[in-house]
Amino acid sequence: MRDTVTVARDLIGKYICHTVNEQQLICRITETEAYTGVLDKACHAYGNRRTNRTEALYLSGGHAYVFLIYGMYYCMNIVTEPQNTPCAVLLRGCEPISPLETLSQNRYKKSYNELNSYQKKNFSNGPGKLAKALAITKNQNKMSLLQNDFFLFEKENDTPPHICVSARINIDYAEEYALKPWRFFEAQ
Repeated sequence: MRDTVTVARDLIGKYICHTVNEQQLICRITETEAYTGVLDKACHAYGNRRTNRTEALYLSGGHAYVFLIYGMYYCMNIVTEPQNTPCAVLLRGCEPISPLETLSQNRYKKSYNELNSYQKKNFSNGPGKLAKALAITKNQNKMSLLQNDFFLFEKENDTPPHICVSARINIDYAEEYALKPWRFFEAQ
């Protein structure tokens, strides 16, 4: 368990693996946002809000917090700090790695070879798209990311990513917290 903003930055270039039907689905994380708990007006736990929906945020670091947005898209966060300190990192985007065919079927319901350039470019460049490609649903909520079938990893010989920083997006309601430079993404 480490500082949430540090974890959000450090996750860029790491990989997430979710095993479904004995097949490992792997994506490389390219965009994250930090949500820093009870004082962060953009965090679901702002004001120490504790509901059935936010209960996963209060678990210890290394657990998934998966929620439904707009009643139709799942979004995945990684809880980062000690139990009862509701901080997490939203996975905002990733690069599909393998198997492209299965990730494509999950995301678009068609073969990767059938995708046009727009679909390939926008394959998993949003939290709902990422979750769909990796087959992440409410079933993964509260799961540990320290399991054999759901985990994060890094590759030793990967070139370190060039990381850009900005304010988080789509949280205008969060007043001064909307301006915090807690969004991290890989330069294109």
